[in-house]
Amino acid sequence: MMEEEKRNRHRDIRIPSTAAIYNHPLHPMLVTFPIAFFTGTLFSDIAFLWSGDPFWARAAFWLVLSGLVGGAAAAIAGITDFLTVVAIRNKIRSWGHFLAAIALLSFASANMVLRLDDPGAVVFPWGIFLSVVTMLMLAFTGYLGGKLVFHELVGTYLTEEEEP
Repeated sequence: MMEEEKRNRHRDIRIPSTAAIYNHPLHPMLVTFPIAFFTGTLFSDIAFLWSGDPFWARAAFWLVLSGLVGGAAAAIAGITDFLTVVAIRNKIRSWGHFLAAIALLSFASANMVLRLDDPGAVVFPWGIFLSVVTMLMLAFTGYLGGKLVFHELVGTYLTEEEEP
């Protein structure tokens, strides 16, 4: 009886995603790409500073650009949920996640624009600084997103066993 009560309680507080395919939310699937690309940007900057090989500076440019493209796709899915689900907008943590993600993409955009003319010339100090700030914002945004999903059940759905 206790397990059934727990299931019923979770059914009442779950907040499903509207940007989903077969009840699977798109936003968490899409964020994996910018996470990987922005992490790769920082590691490429470090490799450039360590080796001096211009390949790493060019790699960092393409990685930050790819991270922005992936981040834009994830943002579209996230904004869709944010704008279409009132229960999500009612959570203060979702506003923090939303604003932190905007800051994250802003720092990454500045990082990319800075590298347009000569990717290697700006790695130290501004390129690596922006890569580190982007990673810190990525960690904070991810922390808030994880809290939303795992603690506040945002973007979760009922499994077939739980459906009434």
